[in-house]
Amino acid sequence: MAYGIVLFLEYAAPAWPDSFTTLLWIGGGPIVNDAVFAPIAGMVGLLLARFLPLPWRGPVQVGAALTAVLGFVAFPLLWRAYGVPPKPGLHDGSTWLGLLATLAVVWSAVLVVSLVRIVRVQRQAARKIRPRARS
Repeated sequence: MAYGIVLFLEYAAPAWPDSFTTLLWIGGGPIVNDAVFAPIAGMVGLLLARFLPLPWRGPVQVGAALTAVLGFVAFPLLWRAYGVPPKPGLHDGSTWLGLLATLAVVWSAVLVVSLVRIVRVQRQAARKIRPRARS
């Protein structure tokens, strides 16, 4: 970390007034994450844990966490079309479409896993009510 600071100072010192935006960019991400996104994610997680039925709780919490991470990763490209240095294939498609397709897969998996868990709970409840006949 110290070497990274030295490299940044070598870059920033000669161009100080112009390098202030770089300093904001480097420091702004963690500050915004800790001040905005982390508390929101924590509150959503607590609400989900409190109000969702048990079979839905885990999958929906995982889906919500993945949604937050995917949104955070996609944010630079959603905010500005070329918000990051271009890489081959990165800017060829629609960022919104890619994000929405990925979220559709995530929430479809949440639905399937939740339904499987509900069926398991119902089968276990049915076994307790009606034990199998032994031959």
